[in-house]
Amino acid sequence: MDELTTPGGGRAMTSEEMVRLCKDHTMYTWAATGAVDPIPVDRAEGVYLYTPEGERILDFNSQLMCVNIGHGHPKVLAAIERQMKKFAYVYPGTATEIRARVSKRLAELVPGDINTFFFTLGGAEANENAIRTARLYTGRQKILARYRSYHGGTNACMQLTGDPRRLANEPGMPGIIHVMDPRPYDYSFGTSDAEMADNHLRYLEETITYEGPETIAAMFVETVIGTNGIQPPPQGYLPRLKELLDRHGILLVCDEVMCGWGRTGKLFAFEHYDIVPDIVTMAKGLTSAYAPLGAMGVSDTIADHFKSNVFWGGLTYNSHALSLAVAEAVIDVLHDEKLVENAARMESVMLGEMERLKKKHPSLKEGRAIGLFGMLDIRKNAAGELICPYNGGHPAMAELAKSLRDNGMFTFVRWSHIMCNPPLCINEAQIKEGFEIIDSALDITDRVFEG
Repeated sequence: MDELTTPGGGRAMTSEEMVRLCKDHTMYTWAATGAVDPIPVDRAEGVYLYTPEGERILDFNSQLMCVNIGHGHPKVLAAIERQMKKFAYVYPGTATEIRARVSKRLAELVPGDINTFFFTLGGAEANENAIRTARLYTGRQKILARYRSYHGGTNACMQLTGDPRRLANEPGMPGIIHVMDPRPYDYSFGTSDAEMADNHLRYLEETITYEGPETIAAMFVETVIGTNGIQPPPQGYLPRLKELLDRHGILLVCDEVMCGWGRTGKLFAFEHYDIVPDIVTMAKGLTSAYAPLGAMGVSDTIADHFKSNVFWGGLTYNSHALSLAVAEAVIDVLHDEKLVENAARMESVMLGEMERLKKKHPSLKEGRAIGLFGMLDIRKNAAGELICPYNGGHPAMAELAKSLRDNGMFTFVRWSHIMCNPPLCINEAQIKEGFEIIDSALDITDRVFEG
């Protein structure tokens, strides 16, 4: 063990050393390791990251849309210390005070009759167990999911996912039926919300008929589509979808892993749409990513079923005490500091900045946000075609992404899109700081715009 890796006594690593050793000895997600260019992070506070040399980087994506309360909150750090002094882990068959408190708190916070929770270590595991729950409860095997979706990187969730990350992981679990979204990538179900809802639900019911409704256990939807567009559903769509699924005995599962816990300006995104799903999955903002934790919440009817029928699922780290202590502290911070309300209030600031940039930059097609869940779309011409094809790239977008990083911003640039999902503690000045960086970078795509 050399000086750099000796705990406690060695000198701090430089950025170059940190990057080299991480690339030499670890694998990175969704990437060929030789091609990655990781950001060296030494510490983080609020909405900023800092490199070992002290460079400040604005976190404009809450990392993976998960650090909702911001970095380094002292109340969460104190909760970790308190729980560690008691115990960090006991096996899932125990009863603990922290498990009792957090599950009761969730029952109070999650709307409707969702009062029972199965704890996991992340969103993919929550969705895996929602698949299992739906199949065990209904006795059916097929699952409906949408192409414009991402539900996690595990085997079953990769097949549930509709976006291109699924393709390299096929074949996987059978029984998934993919359908288009009310707002597909390149096809239109209509221009108005009412028209999109009417046409998509007609198409969906036809699909259900062809597949055999008696074979379909559940439909999974991201309440607000995340990485594949930041797309809220058309107004009036979700209540009608729930009615359609109920009519055929199909469960509705709302994946709130990304859009839940205040991201959209309400605690849960489905609260915008006057529905309560049969199952809700969550993670990310539940602990603000200070510790790994996910949860599946089920309706009272489903919970009652498993009081007399075995739930054939288990995890070593189910109801992990340390992660639950983090969740409790994060929920307190969200409530006490009114961060959900701040996300709702900052929506107009973000939309205002997006509109300002749209008027200035011909390459900016559209900006949209619900709460602090936002995205910018870049176009290549006046006809509105996006600069990148589906699952493709463009040299100008790569240059734009580099410009954002070089000018002190962390976010994701994917295909034709720029993510705008900062921590919910961000203020107006910091939002404008972020859009000033984006403003400068859009000059790059303006140069290749085909007027």
